[in-house]
Amino acid sequence: MIAKKPPMGWNSWNTFGDKINEQLIKEMADRIVEDGYRDLGYEYIIIDDCWSLRERVDGKLVADPALFPNGMKALADYIHSKGLKFGMYSCAGTKTCAGYPSSYGHEFSDAKQFAEWGVDYLKYDFCYFPVSGDAKNAYLTMAMALRSTGRDILFAACNWGMYDPSGWMRSHGAHSYRSTGDIFDGPKSYKDLFISQVENVENNAPGCWNDMDMLIVGMHGNGNVGIGGCSDLQYLQHFAMWAFLGSPLIIGADLRKLDEANKKILFCKGLIEINQDEECRPPFLVDHDDTRKYTFAKLLSGNRIAIAFFNLAAEDQWTQNVGICFDDLGIHSESGIRLQLTDAITGEDLGIYEDSYATKIAPDESKVIIAQLIFPE
Repeated sequence: MIAKKPPMGWNSWNTFGDKINEQLIKEMADRIVEDGYRDLGYEYIIIDDCWSLRERVDGKLVADPALFPNGMKALADYIHSKGLKFGMYSCAGTKTCAGYPSSYGHEFSDAKQFAEWGVDYLKYDFCYFPVSGDAKNAYLTMAMALRSTGRDILFAACNWGMYDPSGWMRSHGAHSYRSTGDIFDGPKSYKDLFISQVENVENNAPGCWNDMDMLIVGMHGNGNVGIGGCSDLQYLQHFAMWAFLGSPLIIGADLRKLDEANKKILFCKGLIEINQDEECRPPFLVDHDDTRKYTFAKLLSGNRIAIAFFNLAAEDQWTQNVGICFDDLGIHSESGIRLQLTDAITGEDLGIYEDSYATKIAPDESKVIIAQLIFPE
């Protein structure tokens, strides 16, 4: 099965935009392996927009030889030699978002070409889509084109949440679907995207994932989508939200420039474990209120439950009292079940609890817990 779990990897757009080339992509692939990202599940290296010539040649998409002198097949081979997977970009509209040739009207021939190059992942954007066009059919057509190649290619649909994709992208062949507009490197951006999907989280399941856009962890206001950056605490909250809600984890930062604090966030095994759990269940919303406090839970394999508390209040606002009654997890006191709690971020043993758990979290802070059920003897 393609995309049994949320995809993980790196994409060029957030930091580099149109400033991409073959050497850069190779360096990112090298870093993914050498720095240990691949061992945690980050496996896709994805080239976004601006990789091709401005016009087709004999009806075909051609990589810009000034940027990719050895062509896409050679680059794919290099990425595959690292034990990684190769991703590319096209668009359902009449041209890509940056004005390059798209796959509109060329779906089957382009899909064949992508497969011949060794592509494993296709991000499919939605810019310049004809007003009279049928968006659902456009994504279905590319899904069928990719299937016709005989190659397993993850189809990452990106129509920014238009036409309620949660209701049809799975049935129309996508393995992930963008449910939101673009993310920018600032706290308001990631918080707004998170809030927009609070009621949508239960649609996630193996084979098709709600994509809340790429990660901004470690960008610090630099790059193509920088608007001031976030604090390390905010980057941790952003990563915890994406991981817990089951979004793909696609890094957008320059891997060569990440500091240790942000590497630690991207390497957080407890959060990745929740995102990549074998049961692949979506979370459910337990509680939220007007103070921008959210509580989620998620059933995990091995008789475990993940619990997340998010305080979205701004840093100059208020610390929140948060907690959960185990009744809200379906665990009633007469069951005799207790919960052994572990902090998913720090690994700290929090102890054994009966009936409920409570704590405090500061503005922009998150508390994510993995609870192991202890059954009565």
